[in-house]
Amino acid sequence: MDKKICIFNWSGGKDSTLALHYALQNPSIEIRYLVTTVTEKYNRVSMHGVREALLIAQAESIGIPLYQIRLGEMPDMDTYDQSMAFHLNIFKNEGITHSIFGDIFLEDLRNYRENKLKEIGLSAIFPLWKKNTRYLIDEFLNLTYKTIIVCTQSDLENICGEVITSTLIDSLPLNIDPCGENGEFHTFAYEGPIFRNKISFTLGEKVFRTYPAPLQKDDSSDVCQATPSLSGFWYIDLVA
Repeated sequence: MDKKICIFNWSGGKDSTLALHYALQNPSIEIRYLVTTVTEKYNRVSMHGVREALLIAQAESIGIPLYQIRLGEMPDMDTYDQSMAFHLNIFKNEGITHSIFGDIFLEDLRNYRENKLKEIGLSAIFPLWKKNTRYLIDEFLNLTYKTIIVCTQSDLENICGEVITSTLIDSLPLNIDPCGENGEFHTFAYEGPIFRNKISFTLGEKVFRTYPAPLQKDDSSDVCQATPSLSGFWYIDLVA
């Protein structure tokens, strides 16, 4: 069996966690790095806003080396694409053949990822692709994973800082995807089968941040786009 030598685009959230859970059970896949984009100015995971220290703690608990791609605050797409191409070429030269993502159903995002990888000579793997999102969140919880909502769209402040449970998912408005696949919310996973130890943190300040333009795509995020009408996002700080 030919091995697929992979990087895994790690956001630290629930979809990344479940996709990694699947990938680690596939004997044809070897994962060399967890790859995460980190905003240089704040030392936080791009879009999710999670502190670098907690990202490092996750990687150490999982036991796969972490590779950080450091970015400026809200880079334009040309700058972002150039930075990603630089690092993807490094991976290719190390023998990496595939890049794994936790995307579920956003066709335009998948096409973007596949096209950018093809330019470098790499291929993509999507372990969660086209699976029912309610099924995925139920499976995530049944596998005893735990995750907390760290970022929400402006109208979902009430769930920012909440641990995801079946009851919480049942309480969401019908227009909110159970996995937040349309960018409604983002999470931080801290316990479960792929983690050798629980990631400890305390809740810090909740803040609202506004943005001058819609957010762009981010190769290491579960979902990485905001609708143009949004004025910003709620974030809860997790303190290691």
